[in-house]
Amino acid sequence: MPENKKSEAEKIGEKLFFKKKNAWEDIKKKDFDELMSLSEGYKDFLNKSKTEREAMVTIEKIAKKFGFVDIRKAKRTDKKLFIQYDGVCGALAVIKNPDKCADGFLMNGAHIDVPRLDLKQYPLYENEDMAYMKTHYYGGIKKYQWVTRPLALHGVIVTESGKKINVNIGEKQNDIVFTINDILPHLAQDQYKKTPAKIIEGEQLNILVGSIPYKFKSSKDSVKLAIMDHLHNEYGIKEEDFVSAELQLVPAGEARDIGFDRSFVGAHGQDDRVCSYLGLKAILDMKASEIKKNIMMVFFDKEEIGSAGNAGADSNIVERIVNDILNLYGKADYNTLIKSLENSKFLSSDVNAGIDPEWKSVNEPMNAAKIGYGVCLTKFTGSGGKSGSNEAHAEFVADIRKAFNKDNVLWQTTELGKVDQGGGGTVAKFLARYGMDVIDCGTALLSMHSPFEVASKADIYHTYKAYKAFYKYL
Repeated sequence: MPENKKSEAEKIGEKLFFKKKNAWEDIKKKDFDELMSLSEGYKDFLNKSKTEREAMVTIEKIAKKFGFVDIRKAKRTDKKLFIQYDGVCGALAVIKNPDKCADGFLMNGAHIDVPRLDLKQYPLYENEDMAYMKTHYYGGIKKYQWVTRPLALHGVIVTESGKKINVNIGEKQNDIVFTINDILPHLAQDQYKKTPAKIIEGEQLNILVGSIPYKFKSSKDSVKLAIMDHLHNEYGIKEEDFVSAELQLVPAGEARDIGFDRSFVGAHGQDDRVCSYLGLKAILDMKASEIKKNIMMVFFDKEEIGSAGNAGADSNIVERIVNDILNLYGKADYNTLIKSLENSKFLSSDVNAGIDPEWKSVNEPMNAAKIGYGVCLTKFTGSGGKSGSNEAHAEFVADIRKAFNKDNVLWQTTELGKVDQGGGGTVAKFLARYGMDVIDCGTALLSMHSPFEVASKADIYHTYKAYKAFYKYL
């Protein structure tokens, strides 16, 4: 028997076994070029969208170039709609047939908020002749990862008069940056005895902002006064204006390629702006002939703190979006709204944890995400006994499989760590309460929730393809 001839068992195994495939294996040049181009657009989006407000501004600018119209100015003849609330969340919708809204939408949804450090309401103080600002961390972070690195300040200040001041400091080549100090190793014997969660305490996450006293004369709070004088001259604000501000500290600098082969993207905030951008890109790139149903891409805020507030998925934001669409086309009644939500199908597009060879013990490899093996399809999230999870019905999972396979999407089933190891949640359960089918689907990351997350460009590409296949074939 020739050595290269397959045995009967091998042939049957190829037919019956499910095998994950490395996306780089035998990749065609056309796909490789498209993959690399997609990642360049994605990096540009990350660089322009370091807060949820900036993300919505970027999304609106891109959407308008593709013919989307703000729903507040739209006419009934408009079919490509941009919807936003409070500048921090919103949606894009392509309406194939306004008379079919009760049949439901194909909805994709991701969140545009990310772990970060927020300035406190009264942040500025002076100690040891240096000025600092106090922060409160947002979302799940390892606090020690945020010290001794350059940080940029982004956000908005709203004065008592209603004037809105945009802030973006630390991104340009000659900009100042901020940092959080740490103790030197020579004096860190007591620090070394602490657990990682306590190495840096939350109240120690204070940024260094200056040291020159007002008019070069030292007195009580003279450095603080000099900083406030600078801020007043630069932005026209006083200390009380910090109370009505949303100012966020994020790692300074641009998204970067990683590796000699440039196969990875490294940046802060890829959870979940990777799915946000790819969902945006997918709906923009859909051809009219490919759209069979009404489709939508939703951008949520507040997911990292439990989807709370009026901009999170645990609010009525999706109801408001659908109702605004129904109202535009003269279809707004309660029964149509409820049926539209109930009959919709939803991709909860969020990231998953890729297997890191240095930390393999936390994963069950048969059901964990492999980097470079395609988009993650996550039937359930939660922790322990699937607590806090939405679990997709088998019929819906089968439909998703079929759509992905039809469009040659590389996909893998995934979960967030071993049973009882940990876990996490997404927006899925908040959408499922409307009666719609929901499943989690997104990109695997390394170093998730860190100041510098890592994603494979191959996984980015197949996530994009997955979102298009969902719109085309469900």
